[in-house]
Amino acid sequence: MKYVALLRAVNVGGRNAIKMRALKECLERHGFTAVATFIQSGNVVFETGERSSTQLAGRIERALSTTFGFDVPIVLRSWAELKTVVDEAPASWKRANDLRRNIAFLRPPRTARQALEEVETKDGVDTVTAGKGVLYMSTVMTALSSSRLSRLVTKDIYRDMTIRSYNTCQRILDLLT
Repeated sequence: MKYVALLRAVNVGGRNAIKMRALKECLERHGFTAVATFIQSGNVVFETGERSSTQLAGRIERALSTTFGFDVPIVLRSWAELKTVVDEAPASWKRANDLRRNIAFLRPPRTARQALEEVETKDGVDTVTAGKGVLYMSTVMTALSSSRLSRLVTKDIYRDMTIRSYNTCQRILDLLT
């Protein structure tokens, strides 16, 4: 089965540095196949015969912690789950050049409904909608400075999510195909 592990809070501001080559090697040493990384923000695709997402996520987090010496929370999605997330993005995103489009992937057991309650938006600038295990967040590019989405980093829910751009999600999906 094909999966993507989205690492949270690595290679941000010089903290929790993980080289993508070392990440790839770590997963290969732990028995995963067809391992490939995509950009420095910690996106790794791989294949495994394992089916339990919960057990698999725990196994990967333990491997990363042992290898790199610090906790590395991940959000794990199968190819099918990621395809659904990308396919169900708001229709307005498909050809939007005037929006910053991000997807916040939530770590179970957090739900999109719970996360949505903590997100502050500015009318006419930010839009946030819930999906299956994700929040679709967009901001009008010409009004980025007045967006309230940056306040998300101060919320409890922020620890249970990792955010990727819509374009990055499309590229990761291409890697899994």
